[in-house]
Amino acid sequence: MPPKRRAPTSAEASAASAPKTRQSKLAKEHNITSAEENEIREAFALFAHKKKGEKEGVIPIGDVRRAMIALDISPSSDELEEFVTILDPEEEGFAEYESFVAICALKFHNRDRTSDSHSKELDEAFSLFTQGGGEEKITLATLKRVAKQLREEVDDDMLRDMILEANGGAGVGRGVEKVEFEEIMRRAGVWR
Repeated sequence: MPPKRRAPTSAEASAASAPKTRQSKLAKEHNITSAEENEIREAFALFAHKKKGEKEGVIPIGDVRRAMIALDISPSSDELEEFVTILDPEEEGFAEYESFVAICALKFHNRDRTSDSHSKELDEAFSLFTQGGGEEKITLATLKRVAKQLREEVDDDMLRDMILEANGGAGVGRGVEKVEFEEIMRRAGVWR
């Protein structure tokens, strides 16, 4: 006889009942979150017109700029010109949803990489590990200090593995530099 299931705790029950948003194939393809895709879909829907054969409809090329402004990723005039040629190569006057998602994803990624707020956030997060910015890299000792401050029991092998994962196996003694820290945070989904 199989073992009986235990009743979930209240925290587990609320977590299980909360709806989880899954990335669509399109979101995965363009490396955006489901929340970002929903934002794009909402902005697209503001200007969309029904078109036979198009699930999401289409938007007039003249409204592409407005939709992107609604997403807070307004294109420059040169970018807009390039986007229009990508979105409407046959000059039909309309943009389809999938290609609109593609250009918005590009703008999201570009915004995230060049944003001053991103740089500031990266510096602040990195300095939490490097004792306020006094050191140039995250070391085994700094990870131990952070774990102790957080009252987390983490064995040294796990901390060593974390460093090796972040620096690509270059060695525990070398530590983790800011560029590597940013990349591991991107892979973890903290930043896009």
